[in-house]
Amino acid sequence: MKFKTSTLFTTHIDSPLGGITLAATDQGLAGAWFDHQRHWPDTRGWVTDDAHPVLRQAAAQLDDYFAGRRDSFELPLDLSHGTAFQQSVWQALRAIPAGQTTSYGALSAGVGKPAAVRAVGAAVGRNPISVIVPCHRVLGADGSLTGYAGGLERKTALLELEGAL
Repeated sequence: MKFKTSTLFTTHIDSPLGGITLAATDQGLAGAWFDHQRHWPDTRGWVTDDAHPVLRQAAAQLDDYFAGRRDSFELPLDLSHGTAFQQSVWQALRAIPAGQTTSYGALSAGVGKPAAVRAVGAAVGRNPISVIVPCHRVLGADGSLTGYAGGLERKTALLELEGAL
């Protein structure tokens, strides 16, 4: 994944599901990736800044989420590095409440592209902000736990934490 900005600030945090790399631009949080997940970005040139205000907010809110004290996030997000279609899918993901799930087909219909289930699935898989933009809440048409860039074990754990399983 290539970002359209010259400077990305980053930090690394621990979570009950493994390490998470957070990244922010001047506009907001631009990434949250579990260690070793698929679609890892090119981090060359990123600036480590453990004191960056957006990264600190994200880390604190993720800590609260994993501790069961929070089920939604209040952070400025920068999703501008995706295509217009990807951005529409990522915005639709944000509307899925904690503790609930949807299917790829329903998500496709929700973004006005009911025949584009595979394309929606690809956009979900490229979601750069794990957990906070809740791609883990999307299931197969039959309710099965299908693909998750962070691994199905993490998807299961996130859904259990939210009471969706």
